[in-house]
Amino acid sequence: MISYEPFYETLKRKNISTYKLIKDFGVSRSLLDRLKHNKPISTQTVDDLCSFLKCNVEDIMTYRD
Repeated sequence: MISYEPFYETLKRKNISTYKLIKDFGVSRSLLDRLKHNKPISTQTVDDLCSFLKCNVEDIMTYRD
C-alpha cells in the first residue's frame, strides 16, 4: 500500500500549510483529500508536488506492506 504520510511530514518540516498549497500552487482540495486517505494519484501529480515542495519522491510517499 502506498502511504502519503511523508507528504504531511514534509509540509510540517518546510512550514507549508495546505492552505498555501491551494492558494499559491493551485493544488485542489480533492487532491489533498486523496492524499489524506491514501488514494491513488498520478505520477504527474507526484512530480508536481516534488517540484512545488523542492523535495524527492520519498518525501511525498512510501510503500508499506
